[in-house]
Amino acid sequence: DLSSHYHYYSIISVIGNGVVAKMADTVVVGERETCATIGCENDAKLQCPTCIKLNLKPTYFCDQTCFKSSWSVHKFEHKSSQIESTVNPWPGYQYTGQLRPIYPRDGLGPLRPVPGHIERPDYADHPEGHPLSEMAVRGSNDIVVLNEEEQRKLRVVCRLAREVLDETARAIAPGVTTDELDRVCHEASVKRNCYPSPLNYRGFPRSVCTSVNEVVCHGIPDMRPLRDGDIVNIDITVYHDGFHGDLNETLFVGEVDDESRKLVQRTYECISKAIQMCRPGTKYRDIGGVIQRHANAAGLSVVRSYCGHGIHRLFHTAPNVPHYAKNKAVGVMRPGHAFTIEPMVNAGGWDDQTWPDRWTSVTKDGSRSAQFEQTLLITENGVDILTLRQTHNGQPHFMD
Repeated sequence: DLSSHYHYYSIISVIGNGVVAKMADTVVVGERETCATIGCENDAKLQCPTCIKLNLKPTYFCDQTCFKSSWSVHKFEHKSSQIESTVNPWPGYQYTGQLRPIYPRDGLGPLRPVPGHIERPDYADHPEGHPLSEMAVRGSNDIVVLNEEEQRKLRVVCRLAREVLDETARAIAPGVTTDELDRVCHEASVKRNCYPSPLNYRGFPRSVCTSVNEVVCHGIPDMRPLRDGDIVNIDITVYHDGFHGDLNETLFVGEVDDESRKLVQRTYECISKAIQMCRPGTKYRDIGGVIQRHANAAGLSVVRSYCGHGIHRLFHTAPNVPHYAKNKAVGVMRPGHAFTIEPMVNAGGWDDQTWPDRWTSVTKDGSRSAQFEQTLLITENGVDILTLRQTHNGQPHFMD
C-alpha cells in the first residue's frame, strides 16, 4: 500500500563556500505539507535527509531554492540535536587546556567498514589491533634497504596518501566536526583501494588522527565542531599493495591569531631544515639538533615523547628519528632507507600528557602544538620527499 510509505532519493546541492547540503525527495500520499521556508506557503515534498538520519521532526521544502535559502537557519536544528546527544566522556578529568572531547552518548561506535577486496595490514583484523609483524622485530636497529621494486611501491602509496590528505584538508572549515573529517579520509582512502592505516592499529578506533589546538598528536576524531581560530593537524597514513605512506599537516580553521600563525610557520621551517640535511652519510641523531635550535630560537619547544620512524611494509620500524638535540638515535642514512620526520613543536613547554583514552597526547601546560610530517627516501644523490604536495609548488595548505 503506497499510501503508507515514504520513498527517498538523494540530491546533492552545493551551497556557497563549498558547503554541501543533501536533500531527499519525499513522496507523501494523502497528506499536505507546507514549505518550511519563512514566507513560503507552497506544497512541499522535499525532506531534509539529515533530519531523517537524526530522527528529528520532519522538515519539508517545496524546492531546492527554498532549501538553500533556509539552510543557514535550518542547519542549527541539526547541531542542537547533536549537542544534546553528546557527552564529555571523562567529566572529572583535569584537562590541561580548553579543548574537550565530545562523544555520542552511546560511545564512538564501531570501526568504519573497509571493503573485503582491499588488502589489509596484519593488525586490521586482530582483536586487539596488534601489529604482529612489527612486534616480531621490536628492539632491532636493523634498517631495511629497499630494492627498486619496493621503492616503486612506496612511491605509489605515498602519492595516494598525499591525495587523501589533500581531499581531507579541503573539508576543514568552522562547524565541521573531526568525525566528519574522519569520514572524508576513510572514504577517500577506500576510493583509492587503500586501507586507512590508523584504523585498529593497536586498537585506534578511527581512520585518521585529528589533533586540535593543544593536542600534540593522536587525537581521536569526535563530534566537536571545529571553531574559527582553531588549528588542526590531520595525520594521514594509508596502506596499499603491501606498503604504508605517512604524512601530516597543521592547518588553520578560519582566521587564527598571530601567535598560532608563527607557531605553525616555525614548525614547518623546522621540518624543512631537517629534510635539507638528509643525504647518504647523515647520522639520524643529528636531525634533532637542527630542529631544536630553530624552534628554541623562536621561544618554542620540541616534544620528546614521539619521534620519526622507519616506514615501508611496516607502519613503524627502525630507524627512530628523534626531533630534539643530544639524542642517542642509532644509524646512518643510506640509499634505500625510508623514514619519516615529524616534529611536534609547542608554544609553551615540551612536556606532554595523555588523556584517559590512552591515545590523545596534549601539552602539559595547555599551550598550542603544531606538527608536520613527510615520508622520505634516501637516494644516491640526496633525498626524495615522497609525500610532497604535487600542486602549489609543494607548499603546505596553511600557506594557501
